[in-house]
Parts: sequence; C-alpha cells; structure tokens
Amino acid sequence: METKTPTLVTGAGGCIGAWTIRQLLAEEVPVLALDLHRDDRRLRLLVDPEELGRVTWIEADVTDLAALRRTLEEGEVGAVIHLAALQAPFCRANPPLGAAVNVVGTVNLLEAIADRGAEIGPFVYASSIAAASQPGEPHPSTVYGAYKLACEGVAAVYRQERGLASIGLRPHTVYGPGRDQGITSDPTVAMLAAATGTAYEIAFSGRLTMQYAPDVAAAFIAATRAREYDGAGVFELPGDTVEVATIVAAIEDAAPAAEVSFVGPPLPFPAEVAPDPGSPFGAAVSPTPLSVGVADTVAHFRRLYAADQISAPS
Repeated sequence: METKTPTLVTGAGGCIGAWTIRQLLAEEVPVLALDLHRDDRRLRLLVDPEELGRVTWIEADVTDLAALRRTLEEGEVGAVIHLAALQAPFCRANPPLGAAVNVVGTVNLLEAIADRGAEIGPFVYASSIAAASQPGEPHPSTVYGAYKLACEGVAAVYRQERGLASIGLRPHTVYGPGRDQGITSDPTVAMLAAATGTAYEIAFSGRLTMQYAPDVAAAFIAATRAREYDGAGVFELPGDTVEVATIVAAIEDAAPAAEVSFVGPPLPFPAEVAPDPGSPFGAAVSPTPLSVGVADTVAHFRRLYAADQISAPS
C-alpha cells in the first residue's frame, strides 16, 4: 500500500534527495524536506515551480536530537529516508564534523524514531559502497567509509535492543542531473561538459558501478514501504559495472563532439556490487542501462543549458 502520510527526507538538498522528492511529489505523497539550510537548486532542475511549492522545508541540523523529535511529532511523519551526510572530501577535510553529521546524526534519527514505537518503520538510510573493504583489507579505506560502516552497526544494535527495523542502502557511483559534488560526481560533470561543449577530464580510472539517480531514489522509496520487514539489513544496489573508458564512450555516443578524458588512480573502494534480488525493495528497482541513463542526462542538461538554468563546468 502506498504511504500517503508525510515522508521525511533528510539531506533534501542533495542529488538523491532531489530525485527522491521528485518521485514522491509525482505520487502525491506529502514531503517534509529537511536540511541544514533550504537549498532547492538541485530540485529546481527536476520539477516545476508548482510542484516545488508543495514541499515543506525544515531547516534543522541532524545533530540536534530535540529538533528531530519535534519534526517527527509535529509533521506526523510516517516514513523517513535519511540521506543527510557529509561526503568523502568533506569528511577528510574535517573528520570531527564528518563524525558529528554522519554518525551522530544517524544515531539521533534512530533514537527519535525508536521512541515513537511502531509509528515509523523501517528506518531507511543511505550507507555507501565506501563502507565496504577492499579485498584483503580489514576496514574501509576512507574515514567517510568508516563512518558509514559505524552507522550500519548502530542500526543493527537498535534492531536488537529497541526493535527498530532498518534498511541501509549502499549506492556506488550515482549519476544524473543534480550530481555535482563528491568523489564520484566526475562522470556526471563530464556529461554536463559534453552537453555544453566544454572539455572535461575525469579524475580517476578503473572500474566502477554506475547507478542512475532516479533508480536509486526509487529504491529508497520502495524500502520505506517494506512494512513487514523486521531486520536490520544493508543492501547494495544494481547498476552497470564498467571501465571509465566505457563511460566516456557512452558520453561520446550521446554527444559526438564531446571532449572527455580521464586520468588518475581507481576509486578507493570496491568496483563490484552484490545486489540481493530478494531484498525488501528488489521488485521495485529496475536499473536503467548506462547508455540510456547517459543519453537522458546529456539531453536533460542540454535543455537546462538552453533555458539558462545551468552553466558549463569550469
């Protein structure tokens, strides 16, 4: 059954947040968009002003437990999609702040939701492929990944001690309009460059798994509707595992005049994913082929550029 009670989306100003809100609006689900400051610039790339006006924005810090409790109660929230986090470069630059937002923020939501009993559940949150260790390594290779792994462990303890079911999703390389920051945003920036006639160099090589942003958003929404799920699972998402050269070729197919290159070491986390076809949301997720997703993204960027809604990357 579709959830028509309000859905709270934290980190609403980010790429996955924008695509998640877009889909919820299309389904006429009330949306509470929570972020430190209202930032709808990515959402404005995806929806028209009338749709944007249906979103209730809440400026709050996920490190503020009292604010989260008020939001859940006053907003009569029936589902939570927790996306708020500092990405890898920001965690590396300021590890204490990264721990506060990524770990403490997640614990605060677990605590606030657990206090409300069965009103909300399962708790759906974004982990990351960065939480996985490289083959032969005992722990994640970045502090960001270590924080995400810690969140997975805490969610499991809350299931054991407080009975709160949770579903953590581990996106890999998410791409599509609105993806403009973070270590894995380079392929999308390259698509923007191709759409605007600008040369661009992707800053890494190797293999990675590409996942189209609307598919990822659909998985998060489907997970909130797995009301019978009673575990504390962590699941990887399907996508196309390819070489960076294959991504460049797909961009050139969509924009034959593109000048896209790549250089640098592979990304510091596993390239492969292991999606579980029996996951609580699996039936709702059908990954878009890379060639289709890249072509759609380039075409979307061209429309936005022609309408003077975006600029070419510097």
